[in-house]
Amino acid sequence: METRRKFLTKSLLTLGAATIGTKALFAAENNLAKNEKLRIQQNDVILFQGDSITDAGRKRDNLKPNDTIAFGHGYAMMAAATLLNKYADKNIQVYNRGISGNRVPDLISRWDTDAIQLRPTILSILIGVNDFWRTIDRGAQNTPQQYKQQYQQLLDTTLKQLPQVKLIIGEPFGVKDVKHVTDAWYPDFLGYQQAAKEIAKEYNAIFLPYQSVFDKAASRGSGDYWTTDGVHTSLAGANLMAEAWLSLIK
Repeated sequence: METRRKFLTKSLLTLGAATIGTKALFAAENNLAKNEKLRIQQNDVILFQGDSITDAGRKRDNLKPNDTIAFGHGYAMMAAATLLNKYADKNIQVYNRGISGNRVPDLISRWDTDAIQLRPTILSILIGVNDFWRTIDRGAQNTPQQYKQQYQQLLDTTLKQLPQVKLIIGEPFGVKDVKHVTDAWYPDFLGYQQAAKEIAKEYNAIFLPYQSVFDKAASRGSGDYWTTDGVHTSLAGANLMAEAWLSLIK
């Protein structure tokens, strides 16, 4: 599998750079989401992708950026509202393309339309809970290794088309002992979380440790205060996620 360094090299060669010095390649890599925080730039296109946690009841036939009903009622809407307020002078466009029930293969099948064609400069992905959950409730055959391989395929495709995109990889999370999230989830679910963390490191993405975010929030409120069923957020939980996401932005 090609690393992100190879994607950058290939991209620069395609643009006509027949020879690339080590310093030039290093500088290009440093423009990626390798830093701890991202700086919003003029005309940035920010895309939130994922499953029902990102979808959050959005009106899916509304494909416009920066439109309230196109965002649902979750963390993506709250984060987008803050971004659009704070960076009103940057002419940014923010999209939500999360779809309830999605797993990584579902993202792959719709990726050209719902990601590549939007040409995001910042791409935030939260996916993985259903990749595990369906093995529990519907007998799906999947492993953390398969999840990781599929995720790699998704990102490899992305970077071929969008070599300069800045990536945020959200950790799939579960709030234990709230409805669906029982002892049956463990230790298997931990493998998917570890795979997401490894993916973020491999692709020089910013990793957003949502599990730690919710674990720390337990000192201030019970699990069913932050989530309705261990996975889907309450109003407070959506804001908790949005604040964690926004903490990655300068």
